[in-house]
Amino acid sequence: MTRLPALALLALAACIAASQLPQASLARSPAAPAPVKRGQAFAQAHCSVCHAIADEGFSPNPESPPFAAVVNKPGITRNTLRQFLRDSHNFPAAMNFRVEPARIDDLADYMLTLRTPGYRPPI
Repeated sequence: MTRLPALALLALAACIAASQLPQASLARSPAAPAPVKRGQAFAQAHCSVCHAIADEGFSPNPESPPFAAVVNKPGITRNTLRQFLRDSHNFPAAMNFRVEPARIDDLADYMLTLRTPGYRPPI
């Protein structure tokens, strides 16, 4: 009978520890929803050449904002992010890249996993 409280405390600690993981770690988790995994794969294949696509780091192209900086701006919602992704590469012409409509939701869902309370952009 004394093991039950100990097991309950262990289970609670595991839940708290999982909730403290950075969201990007959750995106890499086998339990991540399929759209998040697809969005992460799309970002790795198509966006990482210019953008930092993880929760930390600098973009390979200094003119391309890190994904974390984009999603941690005040006022960003799933809907505003989806609209941004629809229009984001219409300027400048040098970017010449369009996110396919079928991938916008997946990419937005992945990017939103990079939200961090108290986010500060890398220096």
